[in-house]
Amino acid sequence: MPRSRNIVACILLSLVTCGLYTIYWFITLVNDLNAAANDFHSPSGGVVFLLSLITCDIYGLYWAYKAGEKVDWMRQRRGILSSSSGILYLLLWFFGLGIVTLALIQSEINEAVPGRF
Repeated sequence: MPRSRNIVACILLSLVTCGLYTIYWFITLVNDLNAAANDFHSPSGGVVFLLSLITCDIYGLYWAYKAGEKVDWMRQRRGILSSSSGILYLLLWFFGLGIVTLALIQSEINEAVPGRF
């Protein structure tokens, strides 16, 4: 079951821990996104993190694009018209704004999960 998280707290914890919390947030976010999109065939958060690390974040770019497709599918399922979020997430990730990508995806998960912030 995906979890709702406070985005401001996640960003602050990422800054205070010098990025260590970002790793945890990324791994859990991937798992939550897979669960929210009912996509249980995609790699887990740990696998995505390791593949991104091994490929010098090339796999991270691919994941960011695919995450946008999942977010678009989640929006359509809720009856919201959706544009191509994958391109936005890919560009943000490419230009070093991965934390913004994580915050945007977390926002979508929070909207899709009951009991959100």
